Amino acid sequence: MEAAGGGCSVVLLPALSSISTRGEMRPLMDRLAPAFHATTIDWPGFGDRPRPRVDWTPRVLSAFLDDALHRIAQPPHAVVAAGHAATYALHQAVERPGTIDQLVLIAPTWRGPLPTMMGGQRPWFAPIRTAFDMPVLGPALYRLNVSRPILDKMVKGHVYSDPEWLAGDRLAEKRAVVRAPGARHASVRFVSGGLDR
Repeated sequence: MEAAGGGCSVVLLPALSSISTRGEMRPLMDRLAPAFHATTIDWPGFGDRPRPRVDWTPRVLSAFLDDALHRIAQPPHAVVAAGHAATYALHQAVERPGTIDQLVLIAPTWRGPLPTMMGGQRPWFAPIRTAFDMPVLGPALYRLNVSRPILDKMVKGHVYSDPEWLAGDRLAEKRAVVRAPGARHASVRFVSGGLDR
């Protein structure tokens, strides 16, 4: 978590993604800090730090968001949510009235990439998650999934409006995110729709 400024609370939620972190929200946090208490957080299982092997679920991530909103400052908060974080913010606003009073959604998504490509959930997605959790097979499958050609395709296809932006130090930073210990566990759940709220 990072925070800056003072005043009314604005919470910035990055997308759930193999390469997203709270750092993507830092420029917005810096712009908001003169007028607001701006906070950005990494979702559990995501971000730039080592991550434990957990069977991440929508219930766990929603509980985390509710807890985070109560720990950051007394609600209500304005929330800016990107990508898949949007559905968690919407869920929070509906299920926990009074915690969010203003909501900005940036490129909201509701379904992981694999269910989106397949037109919905499939029974074989759960065994994929199990395979990624296995000690030897899991890391090998994950390395393939976040290899340079796959990341390039992801970035050019739908992640950044300007694919050339992700180069040099920025690319090295994203490569470090996907290589953090335990990164595969939440990532495969997101990609396969296991975190669809």
